[in-house]
Order: sequence, then structure tokens, then C-alpha cells
Amino acid sequence: MAGEETVQLRDVCVKIGSGATPRGGKEAYKGGATSLIRSQNIYNEGFHRDGLVYIDDDQSAELRNVEVKPDDVLLNITGDSVARCCQVAADVLPARVNQHVAIIRPQPKSLDARFLRYVLVSHEYQSRLLALASAGATRPALTKSMIEELDIPSPPLAEQKAIAAVLGALDDKIELNRWMNATLEAMARALFQSWFVDFDPVRAKLDGRQPPGLGPATAALFPTTFQDSEAGHIPKGWIIQPVGEVVDCVGGGTPSTAEPKYWEGGTHHWTTPKDFSSLQAPVLLDTDRKLTDAGIAKISSGLLPAGTLLLSSRAPVGYLAIAAMPVAINQGFIALKCNERASNFFMLNWCQTNMAEIESRATGTTFAEISKQNFRPIRVVLPPKDLMAAFTSKVAPLYAEITANLHQSRTLATLRDTLLPKLLSGELSVVATDKESLSVQNTSKGG
Repeated sequence: MAGEETVQLRDVCVKIGSGATPRGGKEAYKGGATSLIRSQNIYNEGFHRDGLVYIDDDQSAELRNVEVKPDDVLLNITGDSVARCCQVAADVLPARVNQHVAIIRPQPKSLDARFLRYVLVSHEYQSRLLALASAGATRPALTKSMIEELDIPSPPLAEQKAIAAVLGALDDKIELNRWMNATLEAMARALFQSWFVDFDPVRAKLDGRQPPGLGPATAALFPTTFQDSEAGHIPKGWIIQPVGEVVDCVGGGTPSTAEPKYWEGGTHHWTTPKDFSSLQAPVLLDTDRKLTDAGIAKISSGLLPAGTLLLSSRAPVGYLAIAAMPVAINQGFIALKCNERASNFFMLNWCQTNMAEIESRATGTTFAEISKQNFRPIRVVLPPKDLMAAFTSKVAPLYAEITANLHQSRTLATLRDTLLPKLLSGELSVVATDKESLSVQNTSKGG
């Protein structure tokens, strides 16, 4: 069974080692065909492409000793993200890693790479790695010897592959949901861009054409001419207003963490920008911490309703998500309480489209922050209410499907995380039911 035999990683790997940053540091990322993978790209649930940088052929050649190959397991070895672990898809290659990431390359005849990755992201091994990283150092760090000497389960290779196949099937569905959500979000953005930035239906009618893809009732909501405005030509009859006059913009706070009555036994969601760092779609389903009624009473904006759009205003500026449930916020947000004049779906896409201007209004020396005072004057071009309603009705099903996919992925992740320790310990086993199917079964314990 999986938990009965162990082996040290040094004995079943052909490579364990970290990378480097091209000379010149981050300013030296010249772009090119080779990815440079950094700790911010590596999460236990999978590889994040956000922030992925690229290096040219000369820089790639300099780092040829830390080339990432298919199936390599990548492990963060320093800082707050220490112990996070994943593998990369083929489309990320060719790639190199920097000095904060270790490459672990198993010997294929002894250790299945996917199985190793699941071992390292298990609760037991995450706890072990974090304990090792925090021992005797001012900054969390895993050394090469710590990794080499790590004992891991060593069931037969066929069993390793079977366990990885079962867990991998769940991860594959989670990844498919992620890609589906990216496509759905892109569809909503494309519609917003066409209607409210490029004004395609108005231009079509101005040319005497039927707006493509629109039924007669929707097409009739767009005017046939433009008018001059402070923002240039906009559709006739549309208006420009400061965003603070269109939606209610509020901030949040943090009740004293030294006061148990604000936190212990709390059931109300309370969010910080940290909750947004791993979101893969602009929908917030849960928060790390909860508040009591007494805690909610300490925040001036109180408990915000489901559907509120949240914009992180610092550390960093620009995270965006619609809350799927009532939520309170800390001081790192501007919450937009939207309405029929400007729906949350409209304002989400407006913020995404105008993020450069939002960021340009941020101030601060220690870290950039945009205040409500600087955010509220930003001008927004608004269509009539009936056109706003038409846009909302078209994109609402897209965001509903995104939310459903996120819920399903959370359920699948919970199932995967429940199965993982049981499969590794041998409490559950994987058996073949036919040539193409695997089944998870309870292992007999003598009765």
C-alpha cells in the first residue's frame, strides 16, 4: 500500500536544483520565445500564467542548465510562497526557472512525476516542507539537501500512475472549467468593447447597415449618429458622468484583531485583497476570514450585498471581482454598489477597460493606492437605461455559467483533496474495472 514504503528523493530523481535570473535582474527580461518561470507563477492548484516573463535566445542559452522539461515538478523554495508546487503545460515550454524555484526531475522508471506532484501538495507534505523551510532562517527557505533528503511514499510504479490518473482526471476537469471561464469572460469583454468602446452598432447604422449579430429590437436601442463630447465622439443621447455620481463607492475597515468578539465564531464573509490573489475568474465565492455581528458593526460600510463589485485599491491596485455573497471589506478596497443605471457587469468591464487610468490616479510612496476621492471623478460614458439593461441581460448568463463552473471546480478540488491522503496512505486503492476505466475502492482492513 502507498504509505508502507518510502524513498528519499535523491535516490529517485535525475535532477534537483534551482535556477537563476538573467544578469541585470528583472529589467533584463528582453522578451523572446523562452518563458522564465518565477515563484509567482507556481501554485498548488496549478500553474498561473499571469506575470509570466520571457527571455531571448542569448539569455536562454545562459540558463540552459535550468531548462524545464516536460513533466518536471517545480517547487518554490524561498519567501512567502515557499513549498508551493506544480507542473507546467507543454505550451509554457521552452522555459527556464529563476533562483526561487527548484526543478525536481524524477527518474521515470522509479517515480511518476504526476504522483510526486500530488505527494508534495498533500496537506501532510505541505506541513513538512513549511516546517523545514522555517527552521533556523530569517526568511523561509528550502535547501537542495532538504529536498534531496525528503522521504516520500514509494508504491509500485503502476500504482503511482493509477493514483495520479484518478487525481489528474479531477484536475483536468478543473482546468477545462478554467479555460471555459476564460472564454466566457472574453465573450463578455468583446461585447462590451463592441458596444461601449468601439460603438460598432452605431457605426453600422451610420453607414446604413444592419448591426451584425443584433436582432431588430436590440439594434433599435442604438442611435444612428454621434455627438461631440469632452471624450470625443460618443453616440447621440449618451451622457458622461463621474463614476462617483453613477454608483455608490464605499470603503471598508478591519476590526481589532485583538478583540475575539469580532472574529470568534464569525459567519459573515470579510475579504482582503489577499483573497483575490489566486482568483481565476472575476467572481468571489469565499473569504479566508469571517466576522461576527459585532465585527460587522465596526465597519462603516457594513455587510455589502451580493453582486457588489470590489476593486482592490492597494497592495495591489486593480484586483476585480463581483461578490457572489454578502461580504464586508477591509480598507484595501473600493466597493461599487451598482444599480440599473450602471450594472455590476457593465462596471466590471468598464474597470477592466479603464484600468490604466485607474492605476494612473494612484498615489503613495511605500505602495500605490487609489483613494475614493481620486477614483470618483473618473468619467464614464453611459448609454440609456434600456441599452444598459440589454447588455446586462446578454452577459448575465455568461457570468452565471462562470460562477457555476467555479462552484463545480471547488467541489472537484475538495474531492481531490479528500482522496489524496487516503490514496497515499493506502486506505483507498485504485483498481482497473476494464481496459480504460479506473475505480477507487476501500482497502480491506481485516474484516
